[in-house]
Amino acid sequence: MATTKKFQDLLLAELSDVYSAETQIAEALPKLAQKVSASELRRLLEEHLQETKGQIARLDKAFAALGAKPEAKTCKAMQGLVAEADELLSAGLAPEVLDAALIAAAQKVEHYEIASYGSLKAYADACGLDAVADLMDETLREEKATDEKLTAVATSTLNASAVQASVG
Repeated sequence: MATTKKFQDLLLAELSDVYSAETQIAEALPKLAQKVSASELRRLLEEHLQETKGQIARLDKAFAALGAKPEAKTCKAMQGLVAEADELLSAGLAPEVLDAALIAAAQKVEHYEIASYGSLKAYADACGLDAVADLMDETLREEKATDEKLTAVATSTLNASAVQASVG
């Protein structure tokens, strides 16, 4: 007979997935920040690394609130996104073009996280877990803000620099 899992089990499974995603991001960001040529983008990636560490701490609190140990269930989606970003590093792109490409790669990561944290907040709300919902909402707001900052950097200077570097 099949075991029926509860909705809170789904919440825990998704927390484990995003925990893995965040730890993968924390490992990848320093490498990416080191490879970008634009100082504004480097600063943004370094700031997001610090924010990511805080998000991992917030996930630890969410697990504790649920009486569970933090556990990372390998996030295959994030593995794929990180692998795509790694491929860009060896694609032979001009530095300005690489910066633009890495912004897109970072935004793919942010959009995955926005979807994940939005779902986690909704699950926690549905379970009446206000403290967990608040933690997820705080991270969701940070992820959306990072996405907006990446867009601003791309559209204000980096995309134009990439085009300029490609002319000739």
